[in-house]
Amino acid sequence: MPPARTGVATCSAELVAALAGEHQIDTFVNQQVANVHRGTTGASRVRSAHDFVWLNALEPYDLTVFQLGNSSAHDYIWPYLFRFPGLAVLHDAHLHHARAASLLQGKRAADYRAEFAANAPDTSVELAEVAVAGFASHLYYSWPMTRLIALASRVMAVHSSLTAALLREATPGAQIEHVHLGHGRRVGEAEADRAAERVRSRHDIPRDSVLFGVYGGITPEKRVPQVLSAFAALLPYVPSARLLLAGAPAAHYDLRSDLDALGIAECTTVTEYIEGDDEFTEYVAGCDVAITLRWPSAREVSGPWLRALAAGRPTIITDLEHMADVPALDPRTWTPPQSATAAPPVAVSIDILDEDHSLRLAMRRLAGDADLRRRLGRSASAYWEKHHSVDRMVDDYRRVIPLALATPAPAVDLPAHLRADGTARLGQLLAPFGTAADLWGKL
Repeated sequence: MPPARTGVATCSAELVAALAGEHQIDTFVNQQVANVHRGTTGASRVRSAHDFVWLNALEPYDLTVFQLGNSSAHDYIWPYLFRFPGLAVLHDAHLHHARAASLLQGKRAADYRAEFAANAPDTSVELAEVAVAGFASHLYYSWPMTRLIALASRVMAVHSSLTAALLREATPGAQIEHVHLGHGRRVGEAEADRAAERVRSRHDIPRDSVLFGVYGGITPEKRVPQVLSAFAALLPYVPSARLLLAGAPAAHYDLRSDLDALGIAECTTVTEYIEGDDEFTEYVAGCDVAITLRWPSAREVSGPWLRALAAGRPTIITDLEHMADVPALDPRTWTPPQSATAAPPVAVSIDILDEDHSLRLAMRRLAGDADLRRRLGRSASAYWEKHHSVDRMVDDYRRVIPLALATPAPAVDLPAHLRADGTARLGQLLAPFGTAADLWGKL
């Protein structure tokens, strides 16, 4: 939940607000976020997750709903997933990075090995030693770390219908649903024009320039080095083009060196972290083209991409497996969807195997073709309204919540540490003071 700096927090806040009139909802967050909310009131009580167990014991909740991503911000959720199974909503279909980091930094290598084996039963458990030895790598994307969640939850939901189909095939017997991710808000043309005026005035960007934008964390995984290279190649053809990097550069990426090496620092604006949702939306709406590439991918649906669609911006995306149903143009051919009844294209999609070439084609065409930008933008806005508005997301939760309520918690053979309820640890702590009867006598 806000003020956590994640797209999941924004989604969670909007969802709770939308459903608060239909359900009594208590929201449980990590201690740091709970401290911010202490003493506040509202339709949904925001509490520390430490309070969940005793509150649930006093008056059991009908359903637990977990919002889970591949982030250390969600580490605190994992123990509850298996003790109180409910509706588990995955914002990333690969969770290995965060879970491995949490267990191994906590010096729980044996628990990590047990979870690795249970989540990847067809994979040699010896491969777990790659992570135990500290060699974090792209191999992590080969081991999603989601099988146990799928099997142990009443229902697991993901934000892509294709991802849901793949997970059903990989985990027979699990109840897996598709819930559309609602994110962003509609921005009309007049508001977008005002946003462009403010953003460009704020950063001394010429009003008549074609502005490309990259949003959120500025990381290599968002293909920023490739975007910079393609932008540098565009400038001889469109000298007035400008690049906006609206976010904070990652600590592991030397952005400034790349900008200087390519000689594009003067044509590029870096904002650092953008605090508020409204300001972030303004930066998205203020660009002419939003670039929301991703590789490798945790099969997430990009929040900045959805904001750009809602703002009616043309977008450049990576042609990922779980987004193959998004109507998009291939910049190598600029062909429309094959079916005459297919939806109009809403983006330009880049084949990762032809990334440098295709990205340059896409940026050059979009920089010079205002009519194509307008057509893609109008289609993007309609696509967002149909698939990714908050109302569409809430309707899906209204469908899935009763399904989860009607589904009993499955019986699953979990690793021992996921079955533990804490009584053994409590016994260890109390042992020096005598038996339970001795303690009661002393009290």
